[in-house]
Parts: sequence; C-alpha cells; structure tokens
Amino acid sequence: MSIKSIKDIDVRGKRVFFRFDFNVPLDDARNIKDDTRIRRALPTITYAIEHGARCILTSHLGRPKGERKAELSLRPVANRLSELLGKEVQFVDDCVGEAVKQAVNALPEGGVLLLENLRFHAEETKNDPKFSQELASLADVYVNDAFGTAHRAHASTVGVAQLVKEKAAGFLMKDELDNLQKALSSPAKPVVAIFGGAKVSDKLDVLKNILDRMDTILIGGGMANTFLKARGFGMGSSKIEEDMVSTASEILSLGRKKGCAIELPLDVVASELMEPTSRTEIVEAGAIPEKEMALDIGPRTVEEFKKAIQSAKTVVWNGPMGVFEMEPFSSGTMEIGHAVASSGAFSLVGGGDTVRAVHQAGIADKISYISTGGGAFMEFMEGKTLPGVGALEN
Repeated sequence: MSIKSIKDIDVRGKRVFFRFDFNVPLDDARNIKDDTRIRRALPTITYAIEHGARCILTSHLGRPKGERKAELSLRPVANRLSELLGKEVQFVDDCVGEAVKQAVNALPEGGVLLLENLRFHAEETKNDPKFSQELASLADVYVNDAFGTAHRAHASTVGVAQLVKEKAAGFLMKDELDNLQKALSSPAKPVVAIFGGAKVSDKLDVLKNILDRMDTILIGGGMANTFLKARGFGMGSSKIEEDMVSTASEILSLGRKKGCAIELPLDVVASELMEPTSRTEIVEAGAIPEKEMALDIGPRTVEEFKKAIQSAKTVVWNGPMGVFEMEPFSSGTMEIGHAVASSGAFSLVGGGDTVRAVHQAGIADKISYISTGGGAFMEFMEGKTLPGVGALEN
C-alpha cells in the first residue's frame, strides 16, 4: 500500500483540504459531550500550522440527509478547536460557494478555517462529481485523517482525492492503518481474537476472513448464543439468530479444518429479565432454564478465556461479552478487558461498544491501540479495501 504521509509533502503556503471526523456527540444546548475525535485530529492540524499550510478543515456531523439543520452545525467544533489550538479557527457557514472561496483565499500561512457540515449537501454522500469538483477547487493538497469514514465512498473521502494531484494521509489515518496491519497482516504469534456483541451476522465476513490468521477465537456476548445453539445446546429464552445457526456450525467446522481454536462460553450469567435489579444465576451453557436468557459469560468462561489471552502475543478485540452497561451483566466484559490490558500482548480494540467498555473498565491507557473506526474497522478486518484509503494510494 503506497500512501504518503502529510510529512512527505511540502505544505508551506499551500491550500490543504483536510477531511476529519468531527462527528462528536452534542447535548441539547449544542455543547460537545466528548471531544475525543477532535483531540485525535490535533497532531495533524498542529503539524500543518507549524509548517505554514493554509488549513481548510472539513467534516460531517450526524445525518442531516442533505438538509441544513442548525442543531448539526459544526460551529461548536470550531469553538472547541480554537480553545484546544490556542488560536482562532475561522468558520464559514457553508462548504461550497463564493463566501467559502473568499474565506479560503484570505487564509494566511498557518491559518485555520473550518467549513460547515459537508452533509448539509446531499451531493456529499452521493459522491457527486460536480460537488467533488467544487470542493477540489479549494485545494492544492488533499489530506484524509478521518479513518472513521474511510469505508464511505463520499465526495470528501473519494471524489476530491481523485481530483487533487498531491494527496496524503494524516497522522491518525497512518496510525490506524499501521496498527491494523500490525495486528492482522503481520502479527506476532500466537494471535487471539475476541468477538462479542449481539449478532453473528454482523461479524460473519470478519470471522471468515480471519480464521486462517488467528490461533484462537474467543466468542462471547449475544453472538455466542447462536454458536452454542449450533452445537446443539438448549439456550432457554436467549436471543438467537435462527437463520444463522447453520452458518455458525459451518464456521466451527471451518475453524477445525484451519487449525483455529474457537472457544465458546462454558457457563453464563442468566436471568429472566434484562434489568439492573434482575435476579441472576450462573448456569452451565446449554443448561439455561426455559424462561431465562444468557446475558454475560460466567466465571469458568472468564478463567478459560483469560488463559488464552495471557498466552497471546497479539490480541484483537471487538464486541462486549454481555450487557456490560448493566451492573449484573458487566463482570465478564470488565474481567476480559483487564486480562487484555495486563497480557503484555500487542492489543488492538475497535468498535463503539468495545471502546466504551474499555473506558468503563479504566484500562484505555493500557491498550496498545484503540481504533477510531467502527464500520471502517470492521470492513478492514473483513479484508476489504476501504474506498477512502484506496483513493489515497499513489
């Protein structure tokens, strides 16, 4: 993969069009509740400022579906960036048009301008050629630092990149690609993958792609119910994807053929209700009472999973082991998180729920790399070329 870094391009005096992921959560008063995505962009922006670039920042926020919606304006992001950078970040209330051109032309070296939400124009998500051309006309250099949107073939992620001759990845994009390749393309062995979350169907292509790269796959969460059913276990009233049972059986068989050990829960935390005050019991997997459902992995499973994690040199984790948001069902996810953090292995974590679990467990600083991508992370693991990454290749 031949992709330049922003460090490989002379940006001084040039109009640099940046695509970032500033899709941050806002409260009802339009205050930013979590600025992590903004902070992850700072190294690239700071580098560009210090090297005299004329910085044009772009992003989407939410899903306005081509309509201008005040509650999805990027103005709060401009204010937060100004605070974090310690310098004024100018803001213009559109991303194309005469006012935008004038603001860009007036930018000095080291100046920073944030354009309004790209998705206020329906042409953005359609990768419209004319809209791409309008955006590209603002740029001498294109830099994509939005890994979280790299799986989308939109105007700002693909169209503009194809029209601007000089293009590169920002530091976050480079970090994402380097760490994903480290974990999936050339990992230190043994490699252990941990998968959880609700559905087998969400992870099917990932499982098929990585079976011959992993030494062990640990499966928990709701998706484990379907695999346990495939093994002939009775699962009480647990949620099961009935249409995926035969597929789960095929994956288990394929794992055996490829020499990949797929481990399923031995015991579970079961309850009749999924509520914070629910009465729970620990039962053997396959011996779940008719009215109860599996909502977390049990202590025997935790111990077995820990053994695999402690022997690993590389760990990839996507998906919680249970309903970790509720106290009675959080223990499995928290314990697995601490095992990953203390394993000494290179650890890669991705997916919104898993990242939240890592922060809930207080172990974020002990994980080797936390990906900012949800869908992009999963598609990379499926072995797909991400459109936003492919567009950067020289």
